[in-house]
Amino acid sequence: MADDTDFLPGDGPTSGISVTLTVGTLQAIRERVGKRGVSAYLERAAQRQIERDNLDELIADFDKAHGPADPEAVAAKRARLTGGSSGAGAAA
Repeated sequence: MADDTDFLPGDGPTSGISVTLTVGTLQAIRERVGKRGVSAYLERAAQRQIERDNLDELIADFDKAHGPADPEAVAAKRARLTGGSSGAGAAA
């Protein structure tokens, strides 16, 4: 594999690595996907984590430029999206 080629997460050829997991984590993965599905499961999990990391960075950049979001406005938008009450004063 050419090291100077950039690929997006999920693209490009596969490459083997060694990964160390706790026994409990590996057992839980194998119970979900079987012994032969571990690599695909970890690939999808890594892609989701990269998406979350990128989103966290985007939110941090936005907060730096515009300040943090107003919690009441966020609650109102969440209620509108989910069809529930805003719950601005409700405990989580």
